[in-house]
Amino acid sequence: MSGEDPVVVALVGAGFAGRLHAAGWRRVTSVPVVVRGVASAGGERAAALAADFDLARVWADFDAVLSDPHVTVVDLAVPNHLHEPMAIAALRAGKHVVVEKPLTGSFVERGVTAAAAMLDEALRSADAMLDEARAAEKLLCYAENWLYAPPVVKAERLLSAAGGVILRMQGEESHSGTHALANRRWQTAGGGSLLGKGCHPLAAMLHLKGRDGQRARSVVAETASLTKVDAFAAESPHHLRTGYEDVEDWGCLLVTFTDGTVGEVSAADTVLGGVRNQLTVFASNAVVEANLNPNTAVRAYAPDPAVFEGEHLSEKLETGAGWSYPSPDEEWMQGYPQELDDFAEAIARGRAPKSGGRLGRDVLEVIYAAYVSVEEGRRVTLPSALT
Repeated sequence: MSGEDPVVVALVGAGFAGRLHAAGWRRVTSVPVVVRGVASAGGERAAALAADFDLARVWADFDAVLSDPHVTVVDLAVPNHLHEPMAIAALRAGKHVVVEKPLTGSFVERGVTAAAAMLDEALRSADAMLDEARAAEKLLCYAENWLYAPPVVKAERLLSAAGGVILRMQGEESHSGTHALANRRWQTAGGGSLLGKGCHPLAAMLHLKGRDGQRARSVVAETASLTKVDAFAAESPHHLRTGYEDVEDWGCLLVTFTDGTVGEVSAADTVLGGVRNQLTVFASNAVVEANLNPNTAVRAYAPDPAVFEGEHLSEKLETGAGWSYPSPDEEWMQGYPQELDDFAEAIARGRAPKSGGRLGRDVLEVIYAAYVSVEEGRRVTLPSALT
């Protein structure tokens, strides 16, 4: 790495994702990286993040980030509805861009705009970002950590060695509910659990099938608002997060690929016991299970939650009492440092990242077509499969 100019990163957003990225950039080893500073609408949170990670700058606003000549990469860990305008502004300012999932979406009043129109708008938004990146000759990196998570990476290697046909895949990301208020309403989130969580296993499936030149062809789906059913509302206390305005808290889709094989995706904000990040691949000559979380590398028991107080056990775990599966390095197991290492090396050396903007667009197409399926009660052929 000696002699290479550093990749200079500006973090935009100081919430949960911003902190994950701040920690991840520090673990990049492929090329020199400097996280120069952070900007956030919440000034106090930005100042706290800067202090915790010893960052040199706290920018007052996004324009100050764009005008900083030292910054080469803008890392957007902001609410979904800000992804497109901020990414385009950063690309026009000559910066590479990292965008948290989902890439973008359709941010409308749910129930007023038809799902078919939302699909069109989400794809328009994604295409605008991709077109701007091409015009600027800059990278648009899509922060899909599942592609870099060690269990998924190993699964991909095993499947490559096996050489069989991937016939069926099952994937899930679920937990007890989002902590971000922006993710509880369609106008800022662009969707609910199917978009915010189902995007992860879906991206892994699209990537694995894409190695063989296969793409998604059609989708059928269902969604629900389980925390709004009468029986749940009558319970007290609630152990699940509530307060979802117009987004689903459960969703399931079945995607069919161009070769006739299938993938099943489940996503929910209604599952206790910590995050469930799991992918099973059924090939013609092998079965591979990838358990990102929970995994059994460490198993622990405590009779009282105070026993392990101060020590992180697992994301979204409601209590430290009883048996738990504390990940020895949860960020690494989820692929966050590896993801940013790939982005940094791709930017520094002028190559495409493993997870780029096109994958983010493909994910959006399937999920918004799934919303059309829910609304219209039918299987939906993807627009890209009609051309």
